[in-house]
Amino acid sequence: MAEIWFYHLQGQSLEGMLPNLLERSLKRGWRVVVQAASEERVEALDAHLWTYRDDGFLPHGTWREAEAAAQPVLLTVHDHNPNAADVRFLIEGADIPDDLATYQRLVLIFDGDDEEAATAARERWTAAKAAGHEVTYLQPDEQGRWVRKG
Repeated sequence: MAEIWFYHLQGQSLEGMLPNLLERSLKRGWRVVVQAASEERVEALDAHLWTYRDDGFLPHGTWREAEAAAQPVLLTVHDHNPNAADVRFLIEGADIPDDLATYQRLVLIFDGDDEEAATAARERWTAAKAAGHEVTYLQPDEQGRWVRKG
């Protein structure tokens, strides 16, 4: 059964924290798929991951590319897994995929300042616990470090 991690964005942006989590996943040897709820968000993340650091970039691609299956990080709006990812990131309330059991970890990132997003995350947490998944909730501390809260 996949681990499910909930990241509660609070006073920070997705663009500010996602690249670090993606880099950490790649260092573990995991292939990654990031599912957004809109093509506009995929386009914005695609551009951001090429330029977020002055000294490098994060190797990635989008589902529209011919070499999508070869990408270590794949950005998509679909619930498919063409790059055989080990970890799946869900942003902007993207739906939990039917093939959840094929992943080692599912990461749900939600905006804690958006009451609708926070409510949906609470509902997903409850459903995941009831289904027997190992769930972890992380929230930033005053210094911006991720701290496990549950």
